[in-house]
Amino acid sequence: MTPILTALLCLGTLPKPTIWAEPGSVIPMETSVTLWCKGSLKAQKYVLYKDGYPETWEEQKPLEPKDKAKFPITDMTSVYAGRYHCYYESPTGWSEPSDQLELVVTGANKPSLSVLPSPIVPSGGNVTLQCGSWRGFNRFILMREVEGQPSWTRDSQRAPSGEFQALFPVGPVIPSLMWTFRCHGFYSNTPQVWSLPSDPLELLVSGVLGKPSLLTQQGPVVTSGQNLTLQCLSDVSYDRFALFKEGTSDLLQLHGRQTQAGFSGADFSLSPVKSSRGGQYTCYGGHNLSSQWSAPSDPLDILVTGQLSYTPSLRVHPGPTVAPGENVTLLCQSLSNVDTFLLSKDGAADASLRLRSKYRAGKYEAEFSMSPVTPAHGGTYRCYGSIKTSPYLLSYPSPLPLSPPCANIVLRALCPQKHRAGMGEGGSEGSTPHTALLHLVLLSTPSPEFSRWRRRSTWGPQGK
Repeated sequence: MTPILTALLCLGTLPKPTIWAEPGSVIPMETSVTLWCKGSLKAQKYVLYKDGYPETWEEQKPLEPKDKAKFPITDMTSVYAGRYHCYYESPTGWSEPSDQLELVVTGANKPSLSVLPSPIVPSGGNVTLQCGSWRGFNRFILMREVEGQPSWTRDSQRAPSGEFQALFPVGPVIPSLMWTFRCHGFYSNTPQVWSLPSDPLELLVSGVLGKPSLLTQQGPVVTSGQNLTLQCLSDVSYDRFALFKEGTSDLLQLHGRQTQAGFSGADFSLSPVKSSRGGQYTCYGGHNLSSQWSAPSDPLDILVTGQLSYTPSLRVHPGPTVAPGENVTLLCQSLSNVDTFLLSKDGAADASLRLRSKYRAGKYEAEFSMSPVTPAHGGTYRCYGSIKTSPYLLSYPSPLPLSPPCANIVLRALCPQKHRAGMGEGGSEGSTPHTALLHLVLLSTPSPEFSRWRRRSTWGPQGK
Protein backbone atom coordinates (compact mmCIF):
# COMPACT_ATOMS: atom_id res chain seq x y z
CA MET A 1 0.00 0.00 0.00
CA THR A 2 1.43 3.40 -0.98
CA PRO A 3 2.07 6.18 1.54
CA ILE A 4 -0.52 8.33 -0.20
CA LEU A 5 -3.24 5.70 0.05
CA THR A 6 -2.25 4.91 3.66
CA ALA A 7 -2.57 8.56 4.53
CA LEU A 8 -5.99 8.75 2.87
CA LEU A 9 -7.24 5.75 4.77
CA CYS A 10 -5.99 7.14 8.04
CA LEU A 11 -7.13 10.73 7.58
CA GLY A 12 -10.45 10.16 5.74
CA THR A 13 -13.12 11.72 7.95
CA LEU A 14 -15.58 13.15 5.43
CA PRO A 15 -18.62 11.10 4.28
CA LYS A 16 -17.79 8.52 1.65
CA PRO A 17 -18.67 9.22 -1.99
CA THR A 18 -20.77 7.06 -4.29
CA ILE A 19 -19.24 5.25 -7.28
CA TRP A 20 -21.08 3.78 -10.28
CA ALA A 21 -20.57 2.93 -13.94
CA GLU A 22 -22.55 3.98 -17.00
CA PRO A 23 -24.03 2.24 -18.94
CA GLY A 24 -23.25 -0.55 -16.45
CA SER A 25 -20.50 -2.47 -14.75
CA VAL A 26 -20.43 -5.38 -17.24
CA ILE A 27 -18.99 -3.99 -20.48
CA PRO A 28 -18.29 -5.68 -23.85
CA MET A 29 -14.74 -5.55 -25.16
CA GLU A 30 -13.79 -2.43 -27.18
CA THR A 31 -16.79 -0.37 -26.05
CA SER A 32 -16.84 2.71 -23.82
CA VAL A 33 -17.82 3.11 -20.18
CA THR A 34 -17.73 5.99 -17.73
CA LEU A 35 -17.02 5.69 -13.99
CA TRP A 36 -18.64 8.35 -11.84
CA CYS A 37 -17.71 9.44 -8.32
CA LYS A 38 -20.14 11.68 -6.44
CA GLY A 39 -19.21 13.37 -3.16
CA SER A 40 -19.50 16.88 -1.70
CA LEU A 41 -20.24 20.30 -3.20
CA LYS A 42 -17.03 21.41 -1.53
CA ALA A 43 -14.87 18.82 -3.27
CA GLN A 44 -11.73 20.14 -4.95
CA LYS A 45 -10.47 16.88 -6.44
CA TYR A 46 -11.61 13.32 -7.06
CA VAL A 47 -9.22 10.37 -7.04
CA LEU A 48 -9.83 6.88 -8.52
CA TYR A 49 -7.95 3.80 -7.29
CA LYS A 50 -7.85 0.32 -8.80
CA ASP A 51 -7.11 -2.73 -6.66
CA GLY A 52 -3.70 -4.20 -7.37
CA TYR A 53 -2.13 -0.93 -8.55
CA PRO A 54 0.08 0.92 -6.05
CA GLU A 55 -0.46 4.41 -7.40
CA THR A 56 -3.44 6.61 -8.08
CA TRP A 57 -5.25 5.29 -11.17
CA GLU A 58 -6.63 8.67 -12.20
CA GLU A 59 -7.42 12.14 -10.84
CA GLN A 60 -10.16 14.47 -12.05
CA LYS A 61 -11.35 17.94 -11.19
CA PRO A 62 -15.02 18.11 -10.17
CA LEU A 63 -17.72 19.04 -12.64
CA GLU A 64 -20.08 21.83 -11.74
CA PRO A 65 -21.58 22.08 -9.20
CA LYS A 66 -18.46 20.23 -7.96
CA ASP A 67 -20.27 17.31 -6.35
CA LYS A 68 -19.05 14.69 -8.85
CA ALA A 69 -16.38 13.76 -11.39
CA LYS A 70 -16.24 11.33 -14.28
CA PHE A 71 -13.51 8.90 -15.35
CA PRO A 72 -14.09 7.87 -18.99
CA ILE A 73 -12.80 4.66 -20.57
CA THR A 74 -13.15 4.93 -24.33
CA ASP A 75 -11.95 1.45 -25.33
CA MET A 76 -12.68 -1.25 -22.76
CA THR A 77 -10.08 -4.03 -22.53
CA SER A 78 -9.01 -6.53 -19.88
CA VAL A 79 -6.52 -3.93 -18.56
CA TYR A 80 -9.42 -1.89 -17.18
CA ALA A 81 -11.25 -4.84 -15.64
CA GLY A 82 -11.02 -4.92 -11.85
CA ARG A 83 -12.24 -3.40 -8.59
CA TYR A 84 -12.35 0.36 -8.13
CA HIS A 85 -13.06 2.82 -5.34
CA CYS A 86 -12.82 6.62 -5.18
CA TYR A 87 -12.18 9.50 -2.77
CA TYR A 88 -12.62 13.23 -2.85
CA GLU A 89 -10.60 16.03 -1.25
CA SER A 90 -12.11 19.20 0.24
CA PRO A 91 -10.60 22.11 2.22
CA THR A 92 -11.21 20.17 5.44
CA GLY A 93 -9.51 16.94 4.31
CA TRP A 94 -10.13 13.63 2.56
CA SER A 95 -13.27 11.54 2.45
CA GLU A 96 -13.62 7.93 3.44
CA PRO A 97 -13.33 5.49 0.49
CA SER A 98 -16.42 4.72 -1.57
CA ASP A 99 -17.86 1.26 -1.71
CA GLN A 100 -16.14 -1.02 -4.16
CA LEU A 101 -17.18 -1.16 -7.83
CA GLU A 102 -16.32 -4.27 -9.83
CA LEU A 103 -15.85 -3.50 -13.51
CA VAL A 104 -16.12 -6.54 -15.79
CA VAL A 105 -15.18 -6.88 -19.45
CA THR A 106 -16.85 -9.50 -21.62
CA GLY A 107 -15.17 -11.11 -24.63
CA ALA A 108 -15.72 -14.02 -26.99
CA ASN A 109 -16.84 -17.65 -26.61
CA LYS A 110 -20.29 -17.32 -25.11
CA PRO A 111 -21.58 -20.30 -23.10
CA SER A 112 -24.93 -22.01 -23.45
CA LEU A 113 -27.74 -21.75 -20.90
CA SER A 114 -30.40 -24.44 -20.59
CA VAL A 115 -32.99 -25.47 -18.02
CA LEU A 116 -33.90 -28.79 -16.42
CA PRO A 117 -36.46 -30.24 -16.64
CA SER A 118 -38.31 -27.58 -18.68
CA PRO A 119 -38.62 -23.79 -19.10
CA ILE A 120 -42.33 -24.19 -18.33
CA VAL A 121 -42.63 -23.96 -14.54
CA PRO A 122 -45.79 -24.18 -12.42
CA SER A 123 -46.24 -21.40 -9.89
CA GLY A 124 -44.11 -22.18 -6.86
CA GLY A 125 -42.03 -24.75 -8.75
CA ASN A 126 -38.26 -25.19 -8.89
CA VAL A 127 -35.88 -25.74 -11.80
CA THR A 128 -32.15 -26.08 -12.41
CA LEU A 129 -30.31 -23.85 -14.87
CA GLN A 130 -27.24 -25.30 -16.54
CA CYS A 131 -24.47 -23.06 -17.90
CA GLY A 132 -21.91 -24.84 -20.06
CA SER A 133 -18.98 -24.27 -22.39
CA TRP A 134 -16.25 -26.22 -24.16
CA ARG A 135 -13.70 -23.46 -23.45
CA GLY A 136 -12.56 -24.83 -20.08
CA PHE A 137 -13.93 -22.04 -17.87
CA ASN A 138 -13.51 -23.04 -14.23
CA ARG A 139 -16.23 -20.69 -12.96
CA PHE A 140 -19.65 -19.59 -14.19
CA ILE A 141 -21.85 -16.72 -13.09
CA LEU A 142 -25.64 -16.59 -13.52
CA MET A 143 -27.35 -13.22 -13.76
CA ARG A 144 -31.03 -12.39 -13.68
CA GLU A 145 -32.10 -9.61 -16.02
CA VAL A 146 -33.73 -7.48 -13.35
CA GLU A 147 -31.96 -4.39 -12.02
CA GLY A 148 -30.66 -4.80 -8.49
CA GLN A 149 -30.96 -8.59 -8.47
CA PRO A 150 -28.00 -10.59 -7.12
CA SER A 151 -25.87 -12.91 -9.24
CA TRP A 152 -24.79 -16.45 -8.42
CA THR A 153 -21.32 -17.94 -8.99
CA ARG A 154 -20.47 -21.64 -9.17
CA ASP A 155 -17.33 -23.67 -9.82
CA SER A 156 -17.55 -25.69 -13.02
CA GLN A 157 -17.56 -29.46 -13.26
CA ARG A 158 -16.53 -31.48 -16.28
CA ALA A 159 -19.43 -33.50 -17.67
CA PRO A 160 -18.97 -37.00 -19.18
CA SER A 161 -19.27 -35.33 -22.60
CA GLY A 162 -16.19 -33.23 -21.83
CA GLU A 163 -18.10 -29.95 -21.55
CA PHE A 164 -17.51 -27.71 -18.50
CA GLN A 165 -20.77 -27.02 -16.69
CA ALA A 166 -22.25 -25.47 -13.56
CA LEU A 167 -25.73 -26.08 -12.14
CA PHE A 168 -27.79 -23.30 -10.53
CA PRO A 169 -30.96 -24.22 -8.59
CA VAL A 170 -33.70 -21.61 -9.06
CA GLY A 171 -36.97 -21.31 -7.17
CA PRO A 172 -39.57 -21.14 -5.94
CA VAL A 173 -40.73 -19.42 -9.12
CA ILE A 174 -43.63 -17.03 -8.55
CA PRO A 175 -45.69 -15.27 -11.26
CA SER A 176 -45.28 -11.74 -9.84
CA LEU A 177 -41.63 -11.54 -11.00
CA MET A 178 -39.82 -11.71 -14.35
CA TRP A 179 -37.57 -14.77 -14.75
CA THR A 180 -35.07 -14.08 -17.56
CA PHE A 181 -31.45 -15.17 -17.13
CA ARG A 182 -28.03 -15.07 -18.84
CA CYS A 183 -24.74 -16.62 -17.80
CA HIS A 184 -21.03 -16.02 -18.35
CA GLY A 185 -17.92 -18.15 -17.97
CA PHE A 186 -14.55 -16.98 -16.62
CA TYR A 187 -11.24 -18.18 -15.24
CA SER A 188 -10.53 -17.86 -11.51
CA ASN A 189 -7.21 -16.06 -12.11
CA THR A 190 -9.00 -13.30 -14.10
CA PRO A 191 -12.33 -12.96 -12.27
CA GLN A 192 -13.29 -9.68 -13.99
CA VAL A 193 -12.71 -10.98 -17.54
CA TRP A 194 -15.87 -12.84 -18.59
CA SER A 195 -17.07 -14.55 -21.72
CA LEU A 196 -19.82 -13.07 -23.83
CA PRO A 197 -23.25 -13.56 -22.25
CA SER A 198 -25.27 -16.62 -23.15
CA ASP A 199 -28.48 -16.19 -25.08
CA PRO A 200 -31.29 -15.16 -22.71
CA LEU A 201 -33.42 -17.88 -21.16
CA GLU A 202 -36.91 -17.03 -19.93
CA LEU A 203 -38.90 -19.17 -17.52
CA LEU A 204 -42.65 -19.26 -18.10
CA VAL A 205 -44.82 -19.47 -15.00
CA SER A 206 -47.75 -21.49 -16.34
CA GLY A 207 -51.22 -22.37 -15.17
CA VAL A 208 -52.23 -18.87 -14.12
CA LEU A 209 -54.46 -18.02 -17.12
CA GLY A 210 -56.87 -19.91 -19.40
CA LYS A 211 -55.34 -22.35 -21.89
CA PRO A 212 -55.29 -21.74 -25.68
CA SER A 213 -55.74 -24.29 -28.48
CA LEU A 214 -52.97 -25.60 -30.76
CA LEU A 215 -53.97 -26.55 -34.32
CA THR A 216 -52.45 -27.37 -37.69
CA GLN A 217 -54.18 -27.25 -41.07
CA GLN A 218 -51.69 -29.73 -42.55
CA GLY A 219 -52.56 -32.53 -40.11
CA PRO A 220 -50.25 -34.24 -37.63
CA VAL A 221 -48.54 -36.52 -40.19
CA VAL A 222 -46.14 -34.59 -42.45
CA THR A 223 -43.29 -35.29 -44.85
CA SER A 224 -39.81 -33.79 -45.10
CA GLY A 225 -39.68 -30.56 -47.07
CA GLN A 226 -43.35 -29.67 -46.84
CA ASN A 227 -44.64 -26.47 -45.24
CA LEU A 228 -46.02 -26.68 -41.71
CA THR A 229 -47.65 -24.01 -39.55
CA LEU A 230 -48.85 -24.50 -35.98
CA GLN A 231 -51.55 -22.06 -34.94
CA CYS A 232 -52.08 -21.11 -31.28
CA LEU A 233 -55.52 -19.54 -30.68
CA SER A 234 -57.39 -18.29 -27.62
CA ASP A 235 -60.58 -16.44 -26.78
CA VAL A 236 -58.49 -14.55 -24.19
CA SER A 237 -56.80 -11.43 -25.57
CA TYR A 238 -53.16 -12.41 -25.12
CA ASP A 239 -50.29 -10.11 -26.19
CA ARG A 240 -47.81 -12.90 -26.93
CA PHE A 241 -47.69 -16.63 -27.48
CA ALA A 242 -45.02 -19.26 -26.90
CA LEU A 243 -44.54 -22.64 -28.59
CA PHE A 244 -42.76 -25.37 -26.66
CA LYS A 245 -41.48 -28.72 -27.88
CA GLU A 246 -41.33 -31.43 -25.22
CA GLY A 247 -37.81 -32.49 -24.31
CA THR A 248 -36.15 -29.19 -25.27
CA SER A 249 -35.39 -25.95 -23.45
CA ASP A 250 -36.27 -23.76 -26.45
CA LEU A 251 -39.27 -21.45 -26.49
CA LEU A 252 -40.39 -19.82 -29.72
CA GLN A 253 -42.24 -16.60 -28.92
CA LEU A 254 -44.36 -14.40 -31.18
CA HIS A 255 -46.48 -11.30 -30.67
CA GLY A 256 -50.19 -12.04 -30.63
CA ARG A 257 -52.62 -10.82 -33.27
CA GLN A 258 -56.38 -10.37 -33.24
CA THR A 259 -58.47 -12.37 -35.70
CA GLN A 260 -61.70 -11.24 -37.33
CA ALA A 261 -63.56 -13.82 -35.25
CA GLY A 262 -62.43 -12.09 -32.05
CA PHE A 263 -59.68 -14.54 -31.11
CA SER A 264 -56.06 -13.76 -30.36
CA GLY A 265 -53.41 -16.00 -31.84
CA ALA A 266 -50.04 -16.53 -33.47
CA ASP A 267 -48.85 -18.66 -36.39
CA PHE A 268 -45.60 -20.58 -35.79
CA SER A 269 -43.93 -21.64 -39.04
CA LEU A 270 -41.94 -24.88 -38.87
CA SER A 271 -41.20 -24.84 -42.61
CA PRO A 272 -39.61 -26.63 -44.27
CA VAL A 273 -40.27 -29.81 -42.29
CA LYS A 274 -37.21 -31.84 -41.31
CA SER A 275 -36.70 -34.74 -38.94
CA SER A 276 -35.96 -32.46 -35.97
CA ARG A 277 -39.51 -31.06 -36.21
CA GLY A 278 -41.00 -34.36 -35.06
CA GLY A 279 -42.21 -34.23 -31.46
CA GLN A 280 -44.95 -33.20 -29.08
CA TYR A 281 -45.85 -29.51 -28.94
CA THR A 282 -47.84 -27.29 -26.59
CA CYS A 283 -48.47 -23.55 -26.69
CA TYR A 284 -49.09 -20.84 -24.12
CA GLY A 285 -50.56 -17.34 -24.04
CA GLY A 286 -49.19 -14.45 -22.00
CA HIS A 287 -49.23 -10.71 -21.48
CA ASN A 288 -46.42 -8.20 -22.03
CA LEU A 289 -44.23 -7.26 -19.05
CA SER A 290 -45.46 -10.24 -17.07
CA SER A 291 -44.16 -13.71 -16.37
CA GLN A 292 -47.70 -15.00 -15.93
CA TRP A 293 -48.66 -17.44 -18.69
CA SER A 294 -51.64 -19.60 -19.43
CA ALA A 295 -52.08 -23.25 -18.74
CA PRO A 296 -50.70 -25.35 -21.62
CA SER A 297 -52.79 -26.16 -24.64
CA ASP A 298 -53.64 -29.79 -25.23
CA PRO A 299 -50.54 -31.47 -26.72
CA LEU A 300 -50.17 -31.85 -30.49
CA ASP A 301 -47.98 -34.60 -31.94
CA ILE A 302 -46.11 -33.84 -35.17
CA LEU A 303 -45.02 -37.03 -36.96
CA VAL A 304 -42.49 -36.93 -39.81
CA THR A 305 -42.71 -39.72 -42.39
CA GLY A 306 -39.99 -41.23 -44.55
CA GLN A 307 -37.42 -41.17 -41.74
CA LEU A 308 -37.16 -44.97 -41.45
CA SER A 309 -36.08 -46.99 -44.47
CA TYR A 310 -38.79 -49.66 -44.54
CA THR A 311 -42.34 -49.57 -45.94
CA PRO A 312 -45.13 -51.53 -44.24
CA SER A 313 -48.11 -53.07 -46.01
CA LEU A 314 -51.79 -52.54 -45.26
CA ARG A 315 -54.53 -55.17 -45.73
CA VAL A 316 -58.24 -55.27 -44.98
CA HIS A 317 -60.31 -58.09 -43.44
CA PRO A 318 -62.84 -59.62 -44.08
CA GLY A 319 -63.04 -58.05 -47.53
CA PRO A 320 -63.56 -54.93 -49.62
CA THR A 321 -67.30 -54.58 -48.95
CA VAL A 322 -69.11 -54.57 -45.59
CA ALA A 323 -72.50 -53.42 -44.40
CA PRO A 324 -72.89 -50.67 -41.77
CA GLY A 325 -72.60 -52.05 -38.24
CA GLU A 326 -70.24 -54.85 -39.25
CA ASN A 327 -66.60 -55.15 -38.17
CA VAL A 328 -63.53 -54.31 -40.24
CA THR A 329 -59.91 -55.02 -39.36
CA LEU A 330 -56.99 -53.22 -40.99
CA LEU A 331 -53.78 -55.26 -40.77
CA CYS A 332 -50.46 -53.41 -40.86
CA GLN A 333 -47.38 -55.60 -41.43
CA SER A 334 -43.62 -55.27 -41.93
CA LEU A 335 -40.64 -57.57 -42.33
CA SER A 336 -38.44 -54.95 -40.61
CA ASN A 337 -38.27 -54.45 -36.85
CA VAL A 338 -41.19 -52.24 -35.78
CA ASP A 339 -42.06 -51.29 -32.20
CA THR A 340 -45.29 -49.45 -32.95
CA PHE A 341 -47.63 -49.21 -35.93
CA LEU A 342 -49.61 -46.07 -36.64
CA LEU A 343 -52.82 -45.88 -38.66
CA SER A 344 -53.56 -42.44 -40.07
CA LYS A 345 -56.64 -41.14 -41.81
CA ASP A 346 -56.05 -38.42 -44.40
CA GLY A 347 -57.48 -35.05 -43.39
CA ALA A 348 -58.21 -36.09 -39.80
CA ALA A 349 -57.32 -33.44 -37.23
CA ASP A 350 -57.33 -35.82 -34.28
CA ALA A 351 -54.46 -38.09 -33.28
CA SER A 352 -53.69 -41.20 -35.29
CA LEU A 353 -54.20 -44.68 -33.85
CA ARG A 354 -51.14 -46.45 -32.41
CA LEU A 355 -50.67 -50.09 -31.52
CA ARG A 356 -47.68 -52.05 -30.26
CA SER A 357 -46.51 -54.55 -32.84
CA LYS A 358 -46.61 -58.32 -32.42
CA TYR A 359 -44.20 -60.75 -34.08
CA ARG A 360 -45.95 -63.56 -35.94
CA ALA A 361 -44.76 -65.89 -38.69
CA GLY A 362 -41.69 -63.83 -39.49
CA LYS A 363 -43.52 -60.49 -39.63
CA TYR A 364 -44.25 -57.60 -37.28
CA GLU A 365 -47.92 -56.68 -37.37
CA ALA A 366 -50.80 -54.87 -35.68
CA GLU A 367 -54.56 -55.21 -36.17
CA PHE A 368 -56.70 -52.06 -36.08
CA SER A 369 -60.37 -52.86 -35.55
CA MET A 370 -63.29 -50.67 -36.59
CA SER A 371 -66.33 -51.93 -34.78
CA PRO A 372 -69.02 -51.19 -35.72
CA VAL A 373 -68.33 -49.52 -39.07
CA THR A 374 -70.20 -46.23 -39.66
CA PRO A 375 -70.13 -43.62 -42.44
CA ALA A 376 -67.81 -41.53 -40.20
CA HIS A 377 -65.09 -44.10 -40.86
CA GLY A 378 -65.01 -43.07 -44.52
CA GLY A 379 -61.65 -41.85 -45.72
CA THR A 380 -58.19 -42.77 -46.94
CA TYR A 381 -56.03 -44.72 -44.48
CA ARG A 382 -52.27 -45.18 -44.42
CA CYS A 383 -50.05 -47.31 -42.24
CA TYR A 384 -46.63 -46.38 -40.80
CA GLY A 385 -44.09 -47.96 -38.49
CA SER A 386 -41.94 -46.38 -35.75
CA ILE A 387 -39.34 -47.40 -33.18
CA LYS A 388 -39.47 -46.58 -29.47
CA THR A 389 -36.26 -44.54 -29.46
CA SER A 390 -37.72 -42.07 -32.00
CA PRO A 391 -41.51 -42.31 -31.68
CA TYR A 392 -42.18 -39.19 -33.79
CA LEU A 393 -40.17 -40.37 -36.81
CA LEU A 394 -42.09 -42.72 -39.08
CA SER A 395 -41.44 -45.10 -41.95
CA TYR A 396 -42.69 -44.49 -45.45
CA PRO A 397 -46.46 -44.95 -45.80
CA SER A 398 -47.96 -48.24 -46.90
CA PRO A 399 -47.31 -48.59 -50.65
CA LEU A 400 -49.33 -47.10 -53.48
CA PRO A 401 -49.18 -49.82 -56.20
CA LEU A 402 -52.34 -51.85 -56.70
CA SER A 403 -50.48 -55.13 -56.78
CA PRO A 404 -50.36 -57.04 -53.48
CA PRO A 405 -49.59 -56.18 -50.77
CA CYS A 406 -52.43 -53.72 -51.15
CA ALA A 407 -52.14 -49.98 -50.99
CA ASN A 408 -54.03 -47.21 -49.23
CA ILE A 409 -57.46 -48.21 -48.10
CA VAL A 410 -60.34 -45.86 -48.86
CA LEU A 411 -63.48 -46.48 -46.86
CA ARG A 412 -66.54 -45.08 -48.65
CA ALA A 413 -70.24 -44.94 -47.85
CA LEU A 414 -72.70 -45.33 -50.73
CA CYS A 415 -75.85 -43.29 -50.52
CA PRO A 416 -79.09 -45.33 -50.16
CA GLN A 417 -80.96 -45.25 -53.43
CA LYS A 418 -84.58 -44.21 -53.16
CA HIS A 419 -86.98 -46.10 -55.43
CA ARG A 420 -90.60 -45.72 -56.06
CA ALA A 421 -92.77 -48.65 -54.99
CA GLY A 422 -93.07 -51.25 -57.71
CA MET A 423 -89.93 -50.14 -59.59
CA GLY A 424 -87.47 -52.88 -60.46
CA GLU A 425 -83.76 -52.89 -61.31
CA GLY A 426 -82.84 -49.96 -63.49
CA GLY A 427 -86.18 -48.34 -62.72
CA SER A 428 -88.31 -51.43 -63.32
CA GLU A 429 -91.27 -52.33 -61.19
CA GLY A 430 -91.03 -54.57 -58.11
CA SER A 431 -87.64 -53.77 -56.56
CA THR A 432 -87.02 -52.99 -52.86
CA PRO A 433 -84.89 -50.13 -51.44
CA HIS A 434 -81.11 -50.87 -51.41
CA THR A 435 -79.21 -51.14 -48.11
CA ALA A 436 -76.31 -48.66 -47.72
CA LEU A 437 -72.93 -50.39 -48.04
CA LEU A 438 -69.46 -49.33 -46.89
CA HIS A 439 -66.89 -50.18 -49.52
CA LEU A 440 -63.22 -50.68 -48.78
CA VAL A 441 -61.55 -49.72 -52.05
CA LEU A 442 -57.85 -50.31 -52.73
CA LEU A 443 -56.45 -47.31 -54.56
CA SER A 444 -53.33 -45.83 -56.01
CA THR A 445 -54.45 -43.24 -58.57
CA PRO A 446 -58.29 -43.15 -58.63
CA SER A 447 -59.76 -44.74 -61.74
CA PRO A 448 -62.21 -42.77 -63.93
CA GLU A 449 -65.01 -45.06 -62.71
CA PHE A 450 -64.18 -44.27 -59.08
CA SER A 451 -63.98 -40.54 -59.79
CA ARG A 452 -67.46 -40.58 -61.37
CA TRP A 453 -68.82 -42.60 -58.43
CA ARG A 454 -67.21 -40.19 -55.93
CA ARG A 455 -68.92 -37.21 -57.59
CA ARG A 456 -72.28 -39.00 -57.28
CA SER A 457 -71.82 -39.99 -53.65
CA THR A 458 -73.25 -37.57 -51.06
CA TRP A 459 -73.11 -39.64 -47.87
CA GLY A 460 -69.99 -39.48 -45.71
CA PRO A 461 -67.31 -36.87 -45.02
CA GLN A 462 -65.57 -37.30 -48.39
CA GLY A 463 -68.74 -37.36 -50.49
CA LYS A 464 -69.94 -33.84 -49.91
